[in-house]
Amino acid sequence: MLVREHQASFLFGGNAPYVEEQYEQYLSNPESVTNEWRDYFDALSETPAVDGSDRDDEPHAPVVSSFVELAKRPYDHSVPHDGGLALARKQVAVQTLIAAFRTIGTRNATLDPLLWTPPRPLAELTPAYYGLTATDMTTKFSTADTYFFDEDATLQEIVAALEQTYTGTLGAEFMHLSDAGERRWWQMRLESTRARPSFTSAEKSRFLDRLTAAEGLEKYLHTRYVGQKRFSLEGGESLIVLLDELVRYGASKKLRSVVMGMAHRGRLNVLVNIAGKPLHALFDEFDGKNADKLPEGDVKYHKGFSSITQTEDGPVEVVLAFNPSHLEIVNPVVQGMARAKADASASRDTDSVLPVEIHGDAAMSGQGVVMETLSLSYTRGHGTGGTVHILVNNQIGFTTSDPRDTRSSFYASDIVKMIEAPVLHVNADDPEAVAMAVRLALDYRTEFRRSVVIDLVCFRKHGHQEQDTPAITQPLMYRAIAAHPGVRTLYAQKLVREGALTTDQVEAYIDARRKLLDDAHIDDASLPQRSDVQSLTQRYDVPSREQLRILAQRISSVPEGYELHPLVNKMMNARRDMANGKRPLDWGMGEHLAFASLLDVGLDVRLSGQDSARGTFNHRHAVLHNQKRTNRAQGVFIPLEHAGDAQGRFTVTNSILSEAAVLAFEYGYSTVNRDALVVWEAQFGDFANGAQVVIDQFIAAGAAKWGQRSALTMFLPHGQEGQGPEHASARLERYLQLSAQDNMRVTQPTLPAQLFHLLRMQMLAFDRRPLIVMTPKSLLRHPEAISSFDELAEGAFREVLPDANADSSRHANVERVIVTSGKVYFDLLDYRRKNGFDDTPVIRVEQLYPFPSQQMAAEFARYPALKNVVWCQEESRNQGAWSFVEPQLRALLPLHAKLSYAGSAASASTAPGYQSVHAARHAKSVASAFAK
Repeated sequence: MLVREHQASFLFGGNAPYVEEQYEQYLSNPESVTNEWRDYFDALSETPAVDGSDRDDEPHAPVVSSFVELAKRPYDHSVPHDGGLALARKQVAVQTLIAAFRTIGTRNATLDPLLWTPPRPLAELTPAYYGLTATDMTTKFSTADTYFFDEDATLQEIVAALEQTYTGTLGAEFMHLSDAGERRWWQMRLESTRARPSFTSAEKSRFLDRLTAAEGLEKYLHTRYVGQKRFSLEGGESLIVLLDELVRYGASKKLRSVVMGMAHRGRLNVLVNIAGKPLHALFDEFDGKNADKLPEGDVKYHKGFSSITQTEDGPVEVVLAFNPSHLEIVNPVVQGMARAKADASASRDTDSVLPVEIHGDAAMSGQGVVMETLSLSYTRGHGTGGTVHILVNNQIGFTTSDPRDTRSSFYASDIVKMIEAPVLHVNADDPEAVAMAVRLALDYRTEFRRSVVIDLVCFRKHGHQEQDTPAITQPLMYRAIAAHPGVRTLYAQKLVREGALTTDQVEAYIDARRKLLDDAHIDDASLPQRSDVQSLTQRYDVPSREQLRILAQRISSVPEGYELHPLVNKMMNARRDMANGKRPLDWGMGEHLAFASLLDVGLDVRLSGQDSARGTFNHRHAVLHNQKRTNRAQGVFIPLEHAGDAQGRFTVTNSILSEAAVLAFEYGYSTVNRDALVVWEAQFGDFANGAQVVIDQFIAAGAAKWGQRSALTMFLPHGQEGQGPEHASARLERYLQLSAQDNMRVTQPTLPAQLFHLLRMQMLAFDRRPLIVMTPKSLLRHPEAISSFDELAEGAFREVLPDANADSSRHANVERVIVTSGKVYFDLLDYRRKNGFDDTPVIRVEQLYPFPSQQMAAEFARYPALKNVVWCQEESRNQGAWSFVEPQLRALLPLHAKLSYAGSAASASTAPGYQSVHAARHAKSVASAFAK
């Protein structure tokens, strides 16, 4: 039964169109098909229909079904058959065999350089499986649905063509593609050439040169720097051929920038032989010379580099992104960098920029960020026009694993089928097949603007790192590896046999590479300092009050006849009142005016997150929807696209349900596009937990480790409102713990004017660094969380806000001051009014890092009788800012003053799950701040 199901599936997968075509021709003109098909269709039309109807107007589905039934039945030679019908049935069997090769031919392909496991032939790829016998091998069959022959061919010729095309050193999976045109494209490109590469002697010589460079570097490092980690590429040297061909052939496809991301395996080789890092710079790192002079630096196999490669078709920028040991996490960063480069081009077209993700076999199938990044592929806000995925398939996963335990899919690349990406499996011992795979991949990406995978099947000569002993757990594989002479040797021998090169010429390649490596030690010049820090050449003054009013009126206008949802209409009416001075500005308007003021002077604003267009709490509504629209494409209006005549580009994207991939994408984008305010917003601040590796390794540490500058802004809704532990805390304490060496700003603004100035400062400051904003929830509509146009036009961001309500005439007698941050300030104000504590000032810290020590010292100096400074927070004692601010405040205390804490006790959870518990706990914390 299983076999029959397979047969039926192959028929439908590849032959239904062929049967349909033959039948259509038969219906229009019976003479247009072969005698065998005409006899079969004639016989079919004479057979009474199951439902008794007339078959003169036969539906096509029963016709195709009849072929399925024929394919299911075993062929019985003892039963006489009509000649035409029997041949037609055999034609169906041939078509099913062809479909089988196209679908699973790769499973019999010659892909493993080691041949360390015996091949397991598939019965589905044999003619006998479909009832075809030796006597049929000389029979001619139609090849109308193939690109092998111009006319009919014998079964023997067809089988030979199928084996050459689909079971050689280059195999392809493409039958899972839903688009028939794409499937036909692959059939044509593979079958017309039998998947056999054809390169000139010069091209073959270049392949050997690249293999020699790859192998030569690894051997040189192995002997000169004994015992040092390098995560060797040995066994996968063809990756250098692959990447080199990708850059050079890509240039002929009008590529001008290639952005690559990869983990540590083979990274040093790619840095030198593809990205263009000078050899002496690499050797300096091995020798312990810290040429970078960064605050912290990083190990050599995490570093990135960029350079310009000159090709026959013009220059190509080649970038290798920095990456920590978190393997695949660089993938979305690469996507963001590529999208930023495309957006920065005059045409904003992704065709000229190619993202390349280099995966490990176990990591690709095992790490969730791969799937999350794949999900971005064709979205409007994060698409990049197709990615070339390269799977460096060591066939082992990691040293101590059994390959059977590394995944549940047949291929490590199977995950890409979620986006219907075709996969080219190629034997790394055949550099020409590798280069052919590259050209096919780039041609496909250019034609269809979709992603493609090259599965480079190779091996790993050493263990996870060079001191490892993999034979302990992998004796069979490493016996085969020990016997392998290396791809450079094999390919050199092949070229000598072909007469393309002599033995002396092969040796000359080796000698030249060795001299190049030796000479690099003579040049002790350190790398020229390459700074990624680029600031705007012009700084813009704060817009005047009148300019802000004009911007406010523009972004609160709606086209005539536009019918908004009643709730949105109410909000837009309120914004018009704000623009006309009839009411103060709320948080949403302050944010919009910050965006509009930047757009108005030609800067870009990019905002993404799961609810960014509307805002999780309905405060933004950057995208307006006409309630009268009849389809999805109609009736969308974005006011911020109309902020000015020569404005910058405003992009707002409701992203996929991923934190890690999207935040990493935006980080990558921000490192490239310096003329854009790039904002990522968490749906709730807690949800950034899912992207912690991005925060730890890139946002907080990228500048210190790599000198990579980013001005990414993170909006993290934060606050205890009794909604439970998953919607309460953005984990402020984590960002403060990560703060050092001026690596970022951590803020908690409480007024629209503060947000306005903060966002403008972030975009226009010369010192680029990430900005973390603890944004409010309940404060979005709080009657006291408001600002005026004057505060926007005349003010600036203030790290500390003095008490605005306490009577200044009583400063001399004040003994207690409350210091706080965030929305609890308004709760403290309310308590003070109701309980008669007007003589207790409440000071807000709006920027927690860098901590505003001078401003706080000045505030304390206002109160000469100060004895008690109380830090009050709504988070638990072990969370929030307390652990961070305690030593900062203690160092600033006046003589004889003491510091105390007002808030809830330490907690394992970020917030109580019961509203009543939250209310009681919060009330107690606020009251304790005023207690004597």
